[in-house]
Amino acid sequence: MRLDKYLKVTRLIKRRTVANEACDAEKVSVNGRPARASYDVKVGDIIEINMGARPLKVKVLNVTEHATKENAAENYVVIE
Repeated sequence: MRLDKYLKVTRLIKRRTVANEACDAEKVSVNGRPARASYDVKVGDIIEINMGARPLKVKVLNVTEHATKENAAENYVVIE
């Protein structure tokens, strides 16, 4: 699954266009490297989002096409 879509489906970023713009501005990195919106997310990837005052670091546990509001957080675990 594309990185921008993963960020939207898991509700880490509210809209896919915002996720796409964050990737273009190099505010999102995967495994320590700036990632493009088209990056293919895999289980075990470490995603860092540097938007706002507090950076967010998560580890991908599951990649699903659809997630409800209740189970969206089951696709990742916050690190630190």
